[in-house]
Amino acid sequence: MKRVRCPKCDNYIIFDEKKYEDGQQLVFQCPECGKQFGIRLGVSKVHKMQRDQNPEEEIDENAYGSIHVIENMFHFRQVLPLHLGDNIIGKYAKGNDIHCPIESSDPSLDLHHCIINVSFDKNKQLKYILRDGPSNTGTFVSNVILGDRERRVVEHGTLFTLGATSVILHTKDEEED
Repeated sequence: MKRVRCPKCDNYIIFDEKKYEDGQQLVFQCPECGKQFGIRLGVSKVHKMQRDQNPEEEIDENAYGSIHVIENMFHFRQVLPLHLGDNIIGKYAKGNDIHCPIESSDPSLDLHHCIINVSFDKNKQLKYILRDGPSNTGTFVSNVILGDRERRVVEHGTLFTLGATSVILHTKDEEED
């Protein structure tokens, strides 16, 4: 199941994408505000925007791992690739200059919620360090809140919570297995 957001009232409409082909144009009418709008199935605008901003980068989306976002309300899953350096994670909003935009209706998820830094350690192994944004509701790792200036090394499979949204880290090495 996929969902689309009404451009007028931000209400989500859920539909079965398996009934349609990539490139097909669909028209929806929002049950909340009555707005009619169309979408084209295929690459999402957020994903396309990330590719357009970095055209010289390789398109290997799992070069440095990814985060798997599970929004608790509908169990809507998103996979967001990570890159070397700071990966700013937050709520998707037009004009928000973050690297990992989470499409969510979670009101406790901030626009700049947390940051995962991906770098190499002295043994040339990738390491992942998580820190809070700072956010209004905090970032929790295994149900323990990160302090204001705390940095925590996270590994493959680490579950962390941003507001009411759950996120799981998938590191590059583990994704290849």
